[in-house]
Amino acid sequence: MSPPTIRTTHVGSLPRSDRLRSLLTDTADRDDAAFEEAVDESVREVVRRQAEVGIDVANDGEQSRIAYSVDVTNRLSGFGEGTVERAWPSDLDDFPEYAEELLGDTENIGGPVATGPIEYVGEDDLRRDLARFDEAVTAEGVEFPARFHTAPSPGAVLRFTETDYHDSDEAYLFDLAEALATEYEAIAETGAILQIDAPDLLAGFTLTYKDDSVDQFRERVRTHVDALNRAVAGIPDEQIRLHGCWGNYEGPHHHDVALDEVIGAFYEADVGGLVVEGANPRHQHEYRTFEEHPLPDGWRLIPGVIDVKTNVVEHPEVVAERIERFADAVGDPERVVAGADCGFETVVEGANAVHPAIAWKKLEALREGADLAAERLA
Repeated sequence: MSPPTIRTTHVGSLPRSDRLRSLLTDTADRDDAAFEEAVDESVREVVRRQAEVGIDVANDGEQSRIAYSVDVTNRLSGFGEGTVERAWPSDLDDFPEYAEELLGDTENIGGPVATGPIEYVGEDDLRRDLARFDEAVTAEGVEFPARFHTAPSPGAVLRFTETDYHDSDEAYLFDLAEALATEYEAIAETGAILQIDAPDLLAGFTLTYKDDSVDQFRERVRTHVDALNRAVAGIPDEQIRLHGCWGNYEGPHHHDVALDEVIGAFYEADVGGLVVEGANPRHQHEYRTFEEHPLPDGWRLIPGVIDVKTNVVEHPEVVAERIERFADAVGDPERVVAGADCGFETVVEGANAVHPAIAWKKLEALREGADLAAERLA
């Protein structure tokens, strides 16, 4: 009997070059041609590196984005610049000295504010981003079994922006869903797997909705999933994977909502896969959730088996053991794809924990661990 195939992937953002980081953050006098050239070069680099370390389901590393959550507002009408209220997550409220060290001043941060009707106007920019990956694959002479492209959920955009136009958060949420449907459809039309980044479904409990009870938050998750379902209507479920996480920062996470408290609401999503943290030491035990709450028929599970909040490189044996636990919980190793907990460079100017060179070493360990697990699960 041949061993099962354990494919590998990651969550989206990969290390950027110093030149590209500078161009992304200093836009005042930026030369557009130089920026485009830098993005092209960086996409080629991450495509080559993904092939070298053995990633099966690859992407462009989100090289053109300064931040996954608000970059999309550049492709939406109805936004202006304003003051966006920020707060520390509730776990960091308990440790204010550490919070200040980690995040700095979060008050009165400039950011996108909705000031009028929201419509999608970024088709040309999106098409350019989508084409870059294919061009890089051809230029580097590499192949991948599959590719994915990320986009934020309506709730993720709501979480990191504000509105002066809508009467309620719910009205804003569904307005965003209607506009983002255009982006989702365009990604799916290329044949790529659409990954929808939805930190609102888990991390929202300790940030945006930290005054909610678990029951209140669960109902809020259902509303956010309803908005998401409206946005993906018409896209085959099997072409979509939903990414939820508890926040990509090195914090205590002791107030995180338990996965089993909201997994039922997750399962109401019209998707074909779930990407969720599994290496984070606060949540490593939650593989058991999938024993108690089996995956819906046809779904794949993409657990994080690489921790992106530490520079420790996992031993392949550790990676393999993590994969095996999830495979046993799901009941079929062919339904498990090995991934990372979150992105390696979620925000260009953020508190990215892993050094770029070490990030690639960790992805090597991902491949080695997946191969070990496949042999054992035969």
